[in-house]
Formats: sequence, structure tokens, C-alpha cells
Amino acid sequence: MKSILGIGNALTDILAVLPDDTLLKKYHLPLGSMQHVDMETGDRIWEALKEYGVKYVPGGSAANTVTCTSIFGMPSGYIGKIGNDDLGNLFKSTMEQYGVRVQMLYGTKSSGRCMVFITGANAERTFADYMGATLELGPDDLQPEFFEGYDYFHIEGYLVQNQELIAKAARMAKAAGCIISIDMASYNVVESNDAFFHNLVENYVDIVFANESEAKAFTKMEPREALDEIARHCQIAVVKVGKAGSMVKSGDECHIIEPWPATPVDATGAGDTYAAGFLYAHSLGMPLRVCGEIGSIIAAKVVEVIGTKIDIPRWRDAKLEIRELIAANTK
Repeated sequence: MKSILGIGNALTDILAVLPDDTLLKKYHLPLGSMQHVDMETGDRIWEALKEYGVKYVPGGSAANTVTCTSIFGMPSGYIGKIGNDDLGNLFKSTMEQYGVRVQMLYGTKSSGRCMVFITGANAERTFADYMGATLELGPDDLQPEFFEGYDYFHIEGYLVQNQELIAKAARMAKAAGCIISIDMASYNVVESNDAFFHNLVENYVDIVFANESEAKAFTKMEPREALDEIARHCQIAVVKVGKAGSMVKSGDECHIIEPWPATPVDATGAGDTYAAGFLYAHSLGMPLRVCGEIGSIIAAKVVEVIGTKIDIPRWRDAKLEIRELIAANTK
């Protein structure tokens, strides 16, 4: 079985269901927004949330992806930075419980966290992010031995704002013989790092995952044309189009992937799990279309739950559906 290493922001989601938006107004958080806060504000919000009962879910885009690949049985590793505190220890131990081999580094600040306010009948989500120690991960932290023995290296797009870190990581991964994938993560990150993103994809990245807005930010084109343009610069391009499914292209081969049936309640983590399913299938040598379909299957399971962690019954169903799909394509 081929292996995968991810790098990303080690953030713990702190989720709380609130009776109304009083707390949002108190901390000047617009409903449905994502706001960055400083440590002092982050600590006050965290303390205020505790009286409502909170759920702690270690996450971050790349961490979600490699957690899923590990559950698939793919040897998986992770590079991140946390604080030497209870939240950091929870992140590390939870990743290890999922079988992920963590290369966890320690910063001087407290561990990063994403406080999630869930309000209203539609479970509207509002975010307050304190990045903390995650922002201290830098190029000097990376060592060549971190990458040894891995077949894939998956980059969380949010980290691209630290250009020196990602440039060094990409060079080390390529030197180690890794297939490099990137989830573009956010259209505004793509826009603000346009030249660097293009250079990275052109020279290092083999597989690009992007949603509609990220693909448009990268190419200035609509999804279908953006797919063609991205595929010109890497081995495989994937553009996700929400409820319409996804599109995958490699060379002259192109497929429209229908969304897998689901009853969605929360789209958080759908892109992360899609990437996990796609990369797992790719590691097995599955055809391009099947890689997209397996990504679609697992993404359909995560949108049926609140948060980024798929429950055991849905994992069981997903693995059965994926085994059947793989069997049908290996006869």
C-alpha cells in the first residue's frame, strides 16, 4: 500500500450549539462569517462557549484528508505545529488514534483553534479562528527525513501564504520522489499568491484540487475552461462544482463525475474527504474516472453529518460501495 504525508494548519474545531445569536453580537461576529481573532479574544470566546457544552474535533484541511486516507488503510503522516498545551495534546493524540504518524512540532504560542458557533434552525455556522502556533511553522522546521518513505505529499492551500515554507516543502517532497497534490483551499489565498501558485503548480504539483471559485481565481475562467487550463500545467486537474459533482482531467482524458446520492446537512470537510478518496483510489492505480467517483462517494458521507468526522455506519457503507466499485473496474 502506498503512503501519504500531509502538511497543514493544526487546528482544533471547538463546536457549540447556541440558542440564539447573542454571543455573536457580543464578539462582533457577523452571522455566517469567518473572523480571525487574537489570543486574548480567542480565550474569552472559548471560555464563554463552555457553558453551552462544546465538542472538540481536531481538524484543518490536510489533517482531515490524511485522517481519511489512514482510515482507508493507507499509511498516512502529518506535519504541523501546536502549542505545548491540552488542546495541542488532544490534536496529536486524536490523530494518532486514527493511525496517522504525526511529525508534530511545538511553537511558543498556544495551539490554534477554530471556534464554531452553530445557530438557528438551519444550523448556520459562524467561525472565530485563532491561528496561534500554526503560524509559527516555518521552512527551518522541515527536515529531509520527514519526507522519506512517502509516495504522496499533500499540501493544504492555506499554507501557501507562507511561501518559503511551501517552496522548501515542495522541493524536499520532489527530491524524495513524492507525487505532490495541493488543495487550493480558498479563492482569496489563490488571488493574493497568484504568481507563486502558478510557479508551484507548473514546477512541482502533479494533482490539483480546486472548487469553482478557486479555479476561477487561478485561471480567470469558468469551471469547464478552468479545468482545461489547470490540466495544461499539471498531470491531473480536479474542479469540484458543488451539488453538480466534479470534473477531472488528465491529458486528453476528461470525465464529468456525478455527485453521489446524499442527504446533506453540512458541507464542511467535503473537499478534504473528496481529496482523500481520490488519492486513495489513485494510489491503487484506479482509472481517472474511478478516482473521481470514489472521491464523490466519501464526500457524500461527510455532508450527511455535522462536522468533518464521518460516523462508523457511514464509513462502513462507504467502504462497501467503494469495494464494489473497485471490483467492477478490476475484472
